[in-house]
Amino acid sequence: MKKIRFMDVSFRDGFQSCYGARVKTEDFLPALEAAVHAGTDSFEIGGGARFQSLYFYCEEDAFDMMDAARKVVGENINLQTLSRGANVVGLVSQSRDIIDLHARLFKKHGITTIRNFDALMDVRNLAYSGHCIHDAGLRHQVVIALMGLPPGLGENYCHTPAFYLDKLQEILDAVIPYDSVAFKDASGTTTPAVVYEVIKGARKMLPAETLIEFHTHDTAGMGVACNFAAIEGGADIIDLSMAPVSGGTAEVDILTMWHCLRGTCYTLDIDQEKYLEVESLFMRLMDKYYMPPEAKEVNPVIPFSPMPGGALTANTQMMRDNNTLHLFPEVIKNMREVVAKGGYGSSVTPVSQFYFQQAFSNTVQGAWKNITDGYGKMVLGYFGRTPALPDEDVVRLASEQLGLEPVVEDVHDINDRNPELGIAYNRGLLETAALPVTDENIFIAATCGAKGIAFLKGECTSGIRYKADIDAEMAAKPKSEVVAAYNEVHKHDIHPHGVNKRLVDLFAKSASKEPVVSSKAIALAGNFTMYIDGAPVTVTFSDGAGSDLPAKPAAPAIVNQATKGTPVTAAMPGNLLSLAVQVGEEVTEGCEVAVLEAMKMETPLKAPCSGTILSIAVSVGEAVGMGEALMYIG
Repeated sequence: MKKIRFMDVSFRDGFQSCYGARVKTEDFLPALEAAVHAGTDSFEIGGGARFQSLYFYCEEDAFDMMDAARKVVGENINLQTLSRGANVVGLVSQSRDIIDLHARLFKKHGITTIRNFDALMDVRNLAYSGHCIHDAGLRHQVVIALMGLPPGLGENYCHTPAFYLDKLQEILDAVIPYDSVAFKDASGTTTPAVVYEVIKGARKMLPAETLIEFHTHDTAGMGVACNFAAIEGGADIIDLSMAPVSGGTAEVDILTMWHCLRGTCYTLDIDQEKYLEVESLFMRLMDKYYMPPEAKEVNPVIPFSPMPGGALTANTQMMRDNNTLHLFPEVIKNMREVVAKGGYGSSVTPVSQFYFQQAFSNTVQGAWKNITDGYGKMVLGYFGRTPALPDEDVVRLASEQLGLEPVVEDVHDINDRNPELGIAYNRGLLETAALPVTDENIFIAATCGAKGIAFLKGECTSGIRYKADIDAEMAAKPKSEVVAAYNEVHKHDIHPHGVNKRLVDLFAKSASKEPVVSSKAIALAGNFTMYIDGAPVTVTFSDGAGSDLPAKPAAPAIVNQATKGTPVTAAMPGNLLSLAVQVGEEVTEGCEVAVLEAMKMETPLKAPCSGTILSIAVSVGEAVGMGEALMYIG
C-alpha cells in the first residue's frame, strides 16, 4: 500500500479562501501545535495573500507570524510559503534586488520551502526567483499553474496536457534549480482526466526521485476526484485542509480524503481520531470569525468563469466593504470574456485579480470602457508573455489608455530600470517617513506600498470581520430597511420554507441600476426567516395587498452649493487613496487629480476639462460611491 503524503494548507490558503486571509496569529497557533502532535509534518504558513493581509487588515507583522509559527512547530517541520515569481508576495512585479531580498528574509524567519509559480507560465519569471530561493538555502518548489478553460472558446492548446508538459520541458531546459514540482490549480477547474494525464506525463519526464505535489480547490466540486486522479497519475503529495477551512472554495478536508482512500491501494496513514480532535479544536478557535456563505459553497458556474477559491472570498469580502456584493454574479459572468481576451493566463493571483478587476470595471463602467492598470499592463507584456496572444483591440485600448507601448522584454530588465522600484527607492521612502531602515521594513514598503508605510507608522486599522460585528450590524438595522434591502438586491440567501413562487421571482430579479424611490412588500402574510450574510432575520408581513415601504435613499453627493463647475466623479465605489491637487490649482484636461482604491485596484481619476480646482468634497481615506462628485473644476 502506497502512503500518500499531504501538506496542510489550512493556515494559509484555507484562511485566504474562507476568511479573505483575515485571521489573527494568536487565534490559530494552538491548532497548529495540535496538528503537529497529531502527525502533520508539512504546513503552508504564509506568503500569497497572507503576507499583505496581515498589514492591510490584521494589524500584524507577517515576519512576526512566521517566527511564531516556527517556534510552535519546532525545527524539523516543513513550513512553506507561496511566491508569485517576479511579483513575490504582492500584485506588482519587482526588481531583482527585492526578489532576492524576499528569499533571504523568508529563510531568516524560519521558512523551509517556497512554492514558486508564475500565473502566465513565462519561464523567465520563474528562473531568477528560483535561483534566489535556491541560493538562500531554501527548498525551491517550482510550479506548473493549471486552469480549466471555459467551454466554447475554441482554444485547443493552452491549458491542455500538451501545453503543461511543454512548460515543464521549458523549466528543465532552463536548468532552474528545484527540489520538487507542484501542479497548482487555484480555481479547481481542471478536470480529473487532464490532471491524470499531466501528472502521468510529468512522472515520465522527471527523475524517479523527484517529488510531485498536487494542489486544487473544491470550488467546482471536483476536489476529491482530482486529488485521486493526481495520486493515480503518480503524485507523491497532495494539499489538504482542516475544518472549518476545508471544502467549498478551500481544499478537500484531510478526513474526507482519508475516507476516500479507504479500500484502495493508497493511504494517508493517519490516526483519524487525533485529527477529529484537532479539527474540533480548530473549529472552536475559529468560531468567532465571520465566514461568508459563499466560502463553503460548491459553485457550478466557476468552470465557466474560473475564479480561484483563494480569491473568491477575498473579493466578496472587499465587495461587502464597498457595498457592491450584489454585482458579484455579473462580474463572474464577465470573467469568461476577460480571460479569453487577456491571453489565457492561469486564473491565480495576481492574474486572477487582474481578471476580476477588469470584469468588475466592465460591469460597473461598461464593457471595455476602461482598461484597468494591472490587466492593461498584462496584455501589453509588462508581466511577461501570456500563453496566447491577447486580443488585438484590447491591446490597442490598453496602449492608448495607459500610455504604454507593448513589450516583449524580460520583466526583470524593465523593473530594474524603474526608479520607483528596488531597495534604494524603498529605503528612501522609509527615511522620508522617519522609519527604521531594516531589510524587513524595506520589503514591507516594496510589497505593500502606502499601506505598508502606514502600518509601520502605526496608522493601520483592523479589517477583520467577526460574527459579533455582523450580528451588531444586523441588530442596528430597522426592519423596514431589511425588507427594502432584499427587494432591491438579490445577494442574500433566503430560507426556502413557506416562500411562494412570487417571492422566488422577486429575488431572481437583477439589482436595479436606477435610484429606488420605494419598494413594494409582497402580498404574503406571516413570519418568514431570511438569511442576510448568514445571519437569520425574521420578517413579518401583514394581510392585504402590497404596501409602499420607505426605501433607504441613495447617499447624496457632497456638493458645495455655492460652487459652480464641472464635477470629477468616482468611476466606481471605493476609498479615496490620494489627491494630486489642491483647491486653487490649475489643471489641464486628462491630468491625474486623484486615485481611488477598490478591489485591490488603484484607479486614477483624470480631469475632464482644463481649469481651476474650485472645491474638493472628500478627504483621503473616505469611502465614496459610484458617481459621487469628488471635486469641481471651473
